[in-house]
Amino acid sequence: MAEKILVVVTTADKITDEHKTGLWLSEFAEPYEEFTGHGYEVTVASPKGGDVPLDPSSLEGVEQDKWSEPISRLKKTQMLDDIQADEYTAIFLPGGHGTMFDFPSNKKLQELLVHFAESDKVIGAVCHGPAGFVGPVLSSGKPLVEGKRLTGFTNEEEADTKLEQYMPFLLETKLTELGAEFVTTPKFTEHVEVDGKLVTGQNPQSSANTAKEFVRVLSK
Repeated sequence: MAEKILVVVTTADKITDEHKTGLWLSEFAEPYEEFTGHGYEVTVASPKGGDVPLDPSSLEGVEQDKWSEPISRLKKTQMLDDIQADEYTAIFLPGGHGTMFDFPSNKKLQELLVHFAESDKVIGAVCHGPAGFVGPVLSSGKPLVEGKRLTGFTNEEEADTKLEQYMPFLLETKLTELGAEFVTTPKFTEHVEVDGKLVTGQNPQSSANTAKEFVRVLSK
């Protein structure tokens, strides 16, 4: 039986009434193809289950049939609360601004991430996906990210989107406050960090290589 990867995606669909958001498509589709291409079974789950909203900006320039299979998997996602952690060998969090609103406060996601961390399983995230790392606290009382080297969507990149004023927090600032070593490179350049079994990517440009590193670590 193939090993199973749990991919958790956002179901938050707006920043404000004027600013729609959701999952950033490439940050799911590229890793999905990498994982399934290596024979892993992928379960897609979300806080609300069902159909996942896609950030309209992430669809610009995407050919209609380019990612038909990954997109089809986003129509009927499993309810996150129904997930049994023991069934999975790894967890991966794609981004999109929606994650900033529904990941940090989701108790089930926090429980899952603590399980994966304390069971020495592989954890991955890209762009705004590390927003999921804001809430989890290990049984030792330490934040999940304390002492970990990682990356994610930077303050500079957030400023470039002109959406920083609408964010509940800045990802780079928050994770640094929680004790992470947040490593950055120039905005919108490909960048992946690997710290043990934690694999993170900075931005959409990093999705494919983050997935490749994730599979490399998982296959060790």
